[in-house]
Amino acid sequence: MARALNDLALEHVTHRFDATIAVDDVGLTVGAGELVCLVGPSGCGKTTLLRVAAGLEPLQQGRVLIGGEVMADRRMSVPPEDRNVGLVFQDYALFPHLTVRGNIAFGLKHLSSAERDEQVAHALERTGMSGYASIYPHQLSGGQQQRVALARALAPRPRIVLLDEPFSGLDTSLRHLVRDQAAEILRDAGIATLMVTHDPEEAMYLADRIAVMDQGKLRQVGTPDEIYLEPANAFVASFFGDVNHFAGRVEKGQVSIPLGPVPTNGHAEGQTVEVLIRPEALSVAPGGTADTAAGVTGSVIAARFLGRSSLIDVRLEDAAASTVRVHMTGRMLPDTGAAVTVTRDDAQTYVFAMPDHAAAEAK
Repeated sequence: MARALNDLALEHVTHRFDATIAVDDVGLTVGAGELVCLVGPSGCGKTTLLRVAAGLEPLQQGRVLIGGEVMADRRMSVPPEDRNVGLVFQDYALFPHLTVRGNIAFGLKHLSSAERDEQVAHALERTGMSGYASIYPHQLSGGQQQRVALARALAPRPRIVLLDEPFSGLDTSLRHLVRDQAAEILRDAGIATLMVTHDPEEAMYLADRIAVMDQGKLRQVGTPDEIYLEPANAFVASFFGDVNHFAGRVEKGQVSIPLGPVPTNGHAEGQTVEVLIRPEALSVAPGGTADTAAGVTGSVIAARFLGRSSLIDVRLEDAAASTVRVHMTGRMLPDTGAAVTVTRDDAQTYVFAMPDHAAAEAK
């Protein structure tokens, strides 16, 4: 099947820094008009992968294709300036001595004056910055500077756009507004976009698909729903928010944890597994009960109201005095020490085989 014109394909990309493998056999595609967020902890390799795609890091192994054309493989590499890639970095990298118009026109020197003026005007209009053409960067707010950086990236009519933490320098209220505008602009332009972010909430909000990296490897790629509700492993589940973590051994198709037995869905008898339960999969009700079918009893350690929801920490009445975190919608603030019953929703209870080294420590 022929690829769409505006897309990015990374095939079996591996990149090393001396003995350290920063990117380990990664394959990823981004379709025309699609916004894919690349997420993971610091040092996981996501920015290195973005720089390899842009040609800012030399390809060591694998292939990079843009619009179906090979940009780099073991035999050749197209220079970054010839890949027709729009780049937006965290610091925006605007030229302080140039106006907004001058910044956007900087990469269009190959065009005639009339063509350059037309593309600058179009980029300014598309990003809502038409009234700022004669302004210098230091006269702009952070959000306006971000839009100028995006306009500069879009002005050459790139085949793909690569963004590296583009909103992290903005305050919270402005970040929400600017990222909405940027995502709308990119989707309207039909451009394949790969964005690096360390913020899982931002990825969930913006992305058509999310690619989760850890230790140089892609751990899972999927829609926000798939990543959150069907995590491939414990790392992915934990990266997207708090989890209550337990470990145990499979016996008769289930594992016993302080919140009651959990079906293990095919894990081998005697295998050591880890059980992860999201705080929103738990709920609390006032008063303790001896009926374990209706929940597990415990006492409140702390309760905090977060505006739209409440976080409640509970010490369970098991031999280890385990603690769990519960996330409840709305305001619910039981007194410290109050007796409660904790119940579990199995829909967000996940069981994974424990890695060998962790399983050995758990024994």
